[in-house]
Amino acid sequence: MKYKVTSDGFYGKYGGAFVPEMLYPNLEELKNNYKKIIDQKEFKKDYDKLLKEYVGRPTPLYFASRLSEKYKTKIYLKREDLCHTGAHKINNTIGQILLAKKLGKKRIIAETGAGQHGVATATVCALMGIECVIYMGAVDIKRQSPNVARMKMLGASVISVESGSKTLKDAINEAIRDWINNPLTTHYIIGSVVGPHPYPDMVARFQSVISKEVKQQLLKLEGKENPNYLIANIGGGSNAAGLYYEYLENENVKIISVEAAGEGVKSGKSAATSVLGKIGIIHGSKTLLMQTKDGQIIEPYSISAGLDYPGVGPLHAHLLESKRAKFISITDQDAMLAGLEISKLEGIIPAIETAHAFASFKYLDFKKDDIIVVNFSGRGDKDLNTYIEYFNL
Repeated sequence: MKYKVTSDGFYGKYGGAFVPEMLYPNLEELKNNYKKIIDQKEFKKDYDKLLKEYVGRPTPLYFASRLSEKYKTKIYLKREDLCHTGAHKINNTIGQILLAKKLGKKRIIAETGAGQHGVATATVCALMGIECVIYMGAVDIKRQSPNVARMKMLGASVISVESGSKTLKDAINEAIRDWINNPLTTHYIIGSVVGPHPYPDMVARFQSVISKEVKQQLLKLEGKENPNYLIANIGGGSNAAGLYYEYLENENVKIISVEAAGEGVKSGKSAATSVLGKIGIIHGSKTLLMQTKDGQIIEPYSISAGLDYPGVGPLHAHLLESKRAKFISITDQDAMLAGLEISKLEGIIPAIETAHAFASFKYLDFKKDDIIVVNFSGRGDKDLNTYIEYFNL
């Protein structure tokens, strides 16, 4: 298995758990129990039931006919925007809240950038009647105000993070500090395939429901399980990990990972880790991240609150280095124009994160009979203010 995690938490040379000593008991508890728990019949039954009846799975695999006509190929959209809460994030939070209950935790903390993971975490905590604290950068609170209101309506405490760039990486820093101070009672629901082992693997496993469904749906629609291309946007990379998971070892299926170039890869305002990243440690994991020569993290930038992370999850760093995935860096402008194009061609307004994935089309050369599956990871209502301001709507 070239692309799955090893027993000690590594993907190639990336991964591991580099954390303060006080967090070792928490991580050991998770590492020693998560696979056993999620493989139990009772857990699987509860998880599958909630995915079906509460989240609304399976999500459709939709043939985008007008988009396909424009790009002269066959394009399918995996409609994660139709999940309860409007994005793929809830696949993971449902799994982790059930895991936390099995571990006897009474309090949940989480970080959020675009707000979708925060909403998904607050949602499952309301469902289970568990205390919920969400850390969110002050900049993201301002640009994602509808999601902040949702979290508060769902009963979560939203804590504004004023340090650093006041965005996602800083929210993660604060959540980790909280976890160090409350190790026994608290479970930290990380929202992406980042952080110390076992989080990248655990989150990828919960999101793998996406690719499991794609296989079944393509078999029905096209008579075969395998597409030619899988395309997903990448920040930390959970929606991408979910789309790729069941196809990782099948190298006939090409993987395209689309990251945020912000105002341009060399502009100084970017989040293009594949080009700008070097090996380092961030949030307890050895991975690729944007940093200065003396190892200080470079502040990332993207118009998309979910993609302005200075690194990428260790699985994706390994896929990049091994050339299993091709990375494409997309500017704010290209992403915004792609979001408008999808809205007008298919009648679906994408989250700006998702719009980055569609912006990759003009840089790729598809054949007429190619089957392309794009992870439509989130809906755009949370980003309407940004669209309105950008296009003077």
